[in-house]
Amino acid sequence: MEYRIEKDLLGELKVPQTVYWGIHAQRALSNFSVSGRKVNPALLRAYAKVKKACCQANQELGLLEDKKAKAVIQACDEIIEGKFSDQFPVDALQGGAGTSTNMNVNEVIANRAIELLGGKRGDYSIVHPLEEVNLNQSTNDTYPTALKIAAITGFRDLSQAIAGLQGAFQRKEKEFAKIVKIARTELQEAVPMTLGQEFSAFAEAIARDRWRTFKCEERLRLVNIGGTAVGTGITAPRSYIFLVIETLRNVTGLGLSRGETVLDQTANSDCFVEVSGILKAHASNLIKICNDLRLLNLLQEIELPGSQAGSSVMPGKINPVMLEMVIQVAVKVIANDLIITECCSRSSLQINEFMPLLADAILESLDILSESSKIFGGHISAIKANAEKCREYFDRSPAIITVLIPHIGYEKAEALLKEFFGSGVKDLRGFLAEKLGKELIERVFDPYNLISLGYQANEKNP
Repeated sequence: MEYRIEKDLLGELKVPQTVYWGIHAQRALSNFSVSGRKVNPALLRAYAKVKKACCQANQELGLLEDKKAKAVIQACDEIIEGKFSDQFPVDALQGGAGTSTNMNVNEVIANRAIELLGGKRGDYSIVHPLEEVNLNQSTNDTYPTALKIAAITGFRDLSQAIAGLQGAFQRKEKEFAKIVKIARTELQEAVPMTLGQEFSAFAEAIARDRWRTFKCEERLRLVNIGGTAVGTGITAPRSYIFLVIETLRNVTGLGLSRGETVLDQTANSDCFVEVSGILKAHASNLIKICNDLRLLNLLQEIELPGSQAGSSVMPGKINPVMLEMVIQVAVKVIANDLIITECCSRSSLQINEFMPLLADAILESLDILSESSKIFGGHISAIKANAEKCREYFDRSPAIITVLIPHIGYEKAEALLKEFFGSGVKDLRGFLAEKLGKELIERVFDPYNLISLGYQANEKNP
């Protein structure tokens, strides 16, 4: 392998000639080889957008010559398109508040720009990663800004994925609207309802998740770009500080705004704790719904679509593996919420030095929730109802007599139940029809009556 020699504060280091990264990323590659997890691609794409906006601002102000600026912008665009994804080898769990990621991005952009201008990688006299690509910037303003851009994009994607999941539940709500069944509280039989109502509760919970994730963008739109090291804007011209937020809005198409107190946006990361709580709420709903669906499948009131053979030793066994996958995703998101909380609370004074772990956790949560919600939606769409089994439980459950209380009173209902238990008959609905009349029973247990709110107060009791 051929190498080039690069220099930094600590001395010289060999960097493979074929790579676009430089000495700073090379050192980080050795220093932080711990998790095997690379920096999230969404963060790298967002970072390239930040670098492009900074370059445009510097070019417009005459701080960077046009020829170099055009090459840097092209390099940024290529990274945004997903090119050079193999040129960011630094571990996601890195020290330095994200400096290694910032330098990795600077070096790849610089070396690609050098190449576009006809030079050889590593010849930083053509385009310098610090002097020109990083001009008027710091890790401390570019990294949090890039993370917020990546997170906003992730929340938009998640909101759309949740919308699809909501639609799947709503379609099942409609499909199962006429299937009567017995509700259950504390894992015991309760009162009559419909399977459609049960799925409507799932749909409503997911609808809240959709709205909450959609609104998260408002909490992330304040950025600290232009603040440089600690938020004071030191080393950056005032004209650049006011211009760069405009160019960033144009590059990203997002409604970003520079924070009123940029030191606050640099030092404090609590907005990520807030939006992570929304992800945790969605994860909590997913766990609850998946467990409910597993129980309904166990009771044979619904039939989950088979996804794969369930056992290596028990022939014919089909397990609810997709629901188990979603539950595990949700558990990981809840764990990531604790990580995000810890990272934000442990930051000190003017910066958050634990931003890399925070970024890895929140972007992972967004990624896995989006993908699992899409998959889950397809799984829900293939669920089938077992109306006969629902009716079987319904007809034999003592709990169904509750719906007759407005018509016959509590004591008479209790007396009828006592008579039923002593009769040896198994079909309570049939027993009640014989005692109270078929017309009343059919009317009271009609699905439309069961899904109405309360009962008709002006109805005459027999």
